Amino acid sequence: MTRRTIDEHDEVLTSEDLAALRVNLREQQLFRRDQLRQFAVDPEPLPDGPDGPGGAVVPQAAGRLEVQVKLAASARMVLADVEAALTRMDTGDYGLCHLCRGPVERDRLLIVPQARYCARCQQVREAAR
Repeated sequence: MTRRTIDEHDEVLTSEDLAALRVNLREQQLFRRDQLRQFAVDPEPLPDGPDGPGGAVVPQAAGRLEVQVKLAASARMVLADVEAALTRMDTGDYGLCHLCRGPVERDRLLIVPQARYCARCQQVREAAR
């Protein structure tokens, strides 16, 4: 691996940084895959009987199911981001912002290894929402 300059302060993403980031991403990948398997195998069962007239589902069970569905969706999104970061590592595009094509800050990658955008472009994206 080669050294890459990440910002104007001459912070460098070293080959050791890249190796550690790859390990971190692989661990996240395994964790999210396991999490999704658990959701698929152990869904929260809904009660057999209705809560009242008209066959309404018990509100607590419906709430748990809704939370589980949202957690699974979040896990799928993070897994996709992690796998995309690993692909960028393999293709040599890791650490380049998807918008400005400039470098993503080293400190940012050490905190969020799957980051696709530099801090400036991330702020622009969030402000546009």
